[in-house]
Amino acid sequence: MGTMPEKKPKTARRVFTLILAYLLFCVAGGVVASGFMLPAVFGANTVTKSLTAQLKAEDIDFDLADLPQQSRMYARDGKTVIATFYEQNRIIVPLKDISDLMQKAVVAREDHRFFEHTGIDPQGIARAFVQTYIKKGDTQGGSTLTQQYVKNILIDQALEDDDPIAAYHAQEETIARKLREMLISVELEKKYSKAEILQGYLNIAQFGKNVYGVETAAQRYFSKSAKDLNLVESATIAAITKNPTSYDPLVNPTEAEKQRNITLDLMSEWGFVSKAKTDAAKKIPLAKTLHKKSVAVGCQAAGNAAYFCDYTLHQIENSTLYGKTLKERKRLIKQGGLNIYTTMDVNAQNAAWKAVTDNLPVDDPSGYENIIAAIKPGTGEVLALSQNRIYDVAGSPGTTKTSMNYAVDQKDGGGTGFQIGSTWKPINFAAWVKSGHSINEPLATYTSYPVSSFPGAGRATDVWELQNSGGGTVSPETPLQALNQSHNTTQASMAQIIGLKPIADMAQTLGYHRPDGQPISKLSPSMVIGTMPASPLTMANVYATIAANGKECTPIAITKMTSSAGKTFKVPSANCHQAVSSAVAQTTAYAMNLNVTQGIAKDAQLSGGRKTFAKTGTSEQNALATSGFVPQVAAFAIITNAENSGTSLYGTINGVYRSSWYGSDIALPTWKEFMETYLSTAKIPIDNNYGTGDMSGSGTSSGSSDNSSSGTTGGTGTGTTGGASGTTGNTGGATSGTGTGTTGGTSGTTGGTTSGTTSGTTSGTTSGTTGQ
Repeated sequence: MGTMPEKKPKTARRVFTLILAYLLFCVAGGVVASGFMLPAVFGANTVTKSLTAQLKAEDIDFDLADLPQQSRMYARDGKTVIATFYEQNRIIVPLKDISDLMQKAVVAREDHRFFEHTGIDPQGIARAFVQTYIKKGDTQGGSTLTQQYVKNILIDQALEDDDPIAAYHAQEETIARKLREMLISVELEKKYSKAEILQGYLNIAQFGKNVYGVETAAQRYFSKSAKDLNLVESATIAAITKNPTSYDPLVNPTEAEKQRNITLDLMSEWGFVSKAKTDAAKKIPLAKTLHKKSVAVGCQAAGNAAYFCDYTLHQIENSTLYGKTLKERKRLIKQGGLNIYTTMDVNAQNAAWKAVTDNLPVDDPSGYENIIAAIKPGTGEVLALSQNRIYDVAGSPGTTKTSMNYAVDQKDGGGTGFQIGSTWKPINFAAWVKSGHSINEPLATYTSYPVSSFPGAGRATDVWELQNSGGGTVSPETPLQALNQSHNTTQASMAQIIGLKPIADMAQTLGYHRPDGQPISKLSPSMVIGTMPASPLTMANVYATIAANGKECTPIAITKMTSSAGKTFKVPSANCHQAVSSAVAQTTAYAMNLNVTQGIAKDAQLSGGRKTFAKTGTSEQNALATSGFVPQVAAFAIITNAENSGTSLYGTINGVYRSSWYGSDIALPTWKEFMETYLSTAKIPIDNNYGTGDMSGSGTSSGSSDNSSSGTTGGTGTGTTGGASGTTGNTGGATSGTGTGTTGGTSGTTGGTTSGTTSGTTSGTTSGTTGQ
């Protein structure tokens, strides 16, 4: 890239050239004939080189839609503006939407003979020459409004082309630049009407610091549209363009008022408005007329929706639908005049922010993060994303400010995710049901499992030792009881029978994927108790699939995107499809509801008798989680030390001390507050028809075994079976047995027959539950 040329002083030779050019234009009456004056001018001005090819209006793009314009992001209501993005803060409007007084004010101030000349003004040129070179006054260019329009277009196109040299030449004080503007201006007036040129100028001109176009100026200074500007307001705005920084009324109100009054005088002098009206207008203090409207830029100005805003931007930046390169996509966002309509529900977003900060304030001494994501089941529409942090691109570790969006995947601006503990267990349950097994099938459980005994785990010689939260195990225990009590050991026994791959496949079928984008390459038995990393949004989506009768959708943030020019863009598809059968989804939901009504998630019960589906989880004291749904919304909440993942949570959190923390402690109240607040403010009706499940609790497998394929396992543990009895699918002989275990204070029996029978009852208690 070359260096900027130094400005040359106006030597006597260059002044003579300027005079010659002015005279030639005056004699020619503004008519440019091919080859008429170029040889003489170019011979006199040695600075100019080969400009002939650049002097055609058709070579310049005067399409207003191509000007850099601000883009806006809207909530799902189509009205609430989440954020504005721009490099040049501009909103294009047609001339009919600009008040007549505003049009007159800018013409009076900039070029009162605009409607008389043909692109250049000989009288103005002569006046400028006398003022600048004869009277030695301030430098005046004699530029018409058309010439100023051409100059601005040339600058913008150079910047659009990332050509700073061309941008420099488009505004340098040289005769070559003036001649080029003059010639193009005359050609421009042959092609466009005065109204079209005035419209273009009013949309491209700068009217203050980072304020481009009259519509943006009207909103910035007076909080109204350009079509509603009165005399005083029009004169104020028209005066700014002479010196956008010095005459900005919010920056220098004293000088701005002086310049406004000059404009009013010019309006009466040139007959646009009566002197009586302008004299009256001049008496009005500028301060009384201003009604400032902030136009904050970017997601950093999006308030509690900042992280949703950031996620949405990543959807555009990551998609080739919006440009071949990341640079092109970012340019489209900042210059394309986009209207981005999102899935964000204002009620949901406000509820999410309130829930995360009420239960773990931004400045809590613990420094832990509280994160939540919510999705509308059956649509993929992301309703809300929030965390108890302040969005700041300049944030640093150890502070309450960050641009890291912990709720989403790495490619979407997030991190590597979190272990989600027992909130994974509904996935195991769904895989079990899909395999044809009964949810009431008693399983023998242990605290030690050979890793090699898990189909899909390989030939490892290790032994996996685990226990339930309070220690030990409950044996036998059914999958339904295990989900209700969040027991770990039964998850291992389930995986021994159906294998790890069906569980991993079910996870992906429901919408799970790793947040780092890596495949699930190695299966480990510990995955069944939630050691696989996940983002909160991914887990909200998994639960949304269960809530949507088995329909899985890819999370989406954008429903519609258009440009100011009327172009409609394609948007990423949710690709909704039937991922699992209704029977699998409904039965899993049925079990999750029992987890609330009769299991350890009883505190998740929503008000008004609304049927509630939820699951809590704790991951080695590193993360506290709760996920759940009603048919209209699914949400996942997690508390963790996001900056130091894997660090145990301990001590005092939000003013409460506990030696051990569980998902039912902070995550559940966060989830519940969000759900209650959103469902209430959005007036979402109660729907208690979902989650009927397979009431018989029967499966279709030919049998189950305690680490063997030919025998049967007998006995039942005390606990809730949902009031259902049925077969256990066992074949080939009969056994019976007893066991002891925690049942949450409820006893029950299971039984059934096929070609063989199992029977038995147990009672008793052991201490400890898991996943609270």
